[in-house]
Amino acid sequence: MSIYKNGSVEIYYEEAGSGFPLLVIPGGGLNAAISYLSERVPFNPMEVLSDEYHCITSDLRNAIGGRSSGPVEVDRPWDCYIDDQLGLMDHLGIDKFLVIGFCIGGPFIWKMLERAPDRVIAAVPAQPSGFRPEVPDRFHRSNMSSWAPALCEERSDVTMEMCDAFLKKMYLENNDFVFSVTRDFVRGCTTPILVMPDDTEPHPYATAEESAMLAPNGQMTFFPWMKEKERVAMAVRHLRSFLKANTPA
Repeated sequence: MSIYKNGSVEIYYEEAGSGFPLLVIPGGGLNAAISYLSERVPFNPMEVLSDEYHCITSDLRNAIGGRSSGPVEVDRPWDCYIDDQLGLMDHLGIDKFLVIGFCIGGPFIWKMLERAPDRVIAAVPAQPSGFRPEVPDRFHRSNMSSWAPALCEERSDVTMEMCDAFLKKMYLENNDFVFSVTRDFVRGCTTPILVMPDDTEPHPYATAEESAMLAPNGQMTFFPWMKEKERVAMAVRHLRSFLKANTPA
């Protein structure tokens, strides 16, 4: 087992392949874990891209069923996860890197670009989560039922009141767009972006498309691309071309 420790935080991570570093953020909301990559996505970057890249992934802090843990930082929900991801790259001696993130990995990517724009060479939000006006409290509500109770059962130091405050700040304080940053930030973000959209309740197509349109160096794969093997293969070819075009020599 590979564990990165930072004070009371422990992050379980895995690596595959060699080449330029590629951070892979699994999806699954606050229960995002490495297992998601082999069970619930159209392709697993740890397998598909490890022939060309040094791929690094980790279980999210406090994901139920994962092997990472740390405090529930009520006042800085998005930032505490970015601390873990950037800290892991520091632990591995990696300064600059590419990143692909599924589901909640989309908002994480935008916050990471806000926090460390000089370190992220290019980014790929895949099936990114985002705000859907028809269900404005969707993420607060679902995490209060699928994440918070199990975490409180595991951890005597965590209460439902803490989880409620954490989730309200995370998802309801800036309850619009991609949650973690504003449209103005995306308009000014010059990092190359490839959005691989979905269109489900937690992964709204409209938000994914808007982020790609707003980003000065944004582009998007065709849609839909996720279900048929031939379409997935074509989207992965687009992804490889994008990564190769933005990988330093």
